[in-house]
Amino acid sequence: MLELLATPLDPFSRDHFEPGHFTVGAYAVRQGSVMMVHHRRLGIWLEPGGHVDPTDSTLEDAAARELYEETGTAVGASIGGILDVDVHPIPAGKGEPPHRHFNVSFHFKAVSTAIAVADEVLDARWVPIDAVADLTDDGAVLRAVAKLAG
Repeated sequence: MLELLATPLDPFSRDHFEPGHFTVGAYAVRQGSVMMVHHRRLGIWLEPGGHVDPTDSTLEDAAARELYEETGTAVGASIGGILDVDVHPIPAGKGEPPHRHFNVSFHFKAVSTAIAVADEVLDARWVPIDAVADLTDDGAVLRAVAKLAG
């Protein structure tokens, strides 16, 4: 991640493919449940998140925006700063070559319980923290959720 930050190109640009670019994730929690989305392109359950836009002031702001865009769930400030970091491969698609996402995730307390599923996700739902492993076996998600439970 430090090498990516040192690149002369914009490491937050979704057009930066070698080695990849930064993305964000948002773990919104309410009453012992966490918001999860079924990602349309990847076909797996993950935390809401996505690309950093040039208008985002911080990575935390980008994560909160992505959460709201994908699920309609609003949050306040993050709890405890960065929750987790992960580097994962993204397959070629949508005119993009295979690349990596250098993902930075944040923990938020939900201030709304609304769910409005965006086109880029197949489904969104509140999942009890202790039941996330029944929905996904993604190592990064399970690691972050274990931090929420701890």
